Amino acid sequence: MKINVIGGNIPKQEIDAYAEYGKKKYPDKVIKEMTVSIDGDYADLKFEFADVPFDRIRRITGYLVGTLDRFNNGKRAEERARIKHTV
Repeated sequence: MKINVIGGNIPKQEIDAYAEYGKKKYPDKVIKEMTVSIDGDYADLKFEFADVPFDRIRRITGYLVGTLDRFNNGKRAEERARIKHTV
């Protein structure tokens, strides 16, 4: 995790405590960068998270599928014949 401190100096122990706080607050996310902005006695924390890979899931003829590799020729033909809508 990249750590930026703006507006002053703080001890490494305090930076580590802020990093642990972020990991506990956002347990399901990967923190890519943390910015600590110092303003007198106050610290403002900003977290930037790593991108999460996105898998496309479609409902085709009653099945939830990510890829068509397990479909037989009939199901593949049915998928090709579908009307495609843009998002």
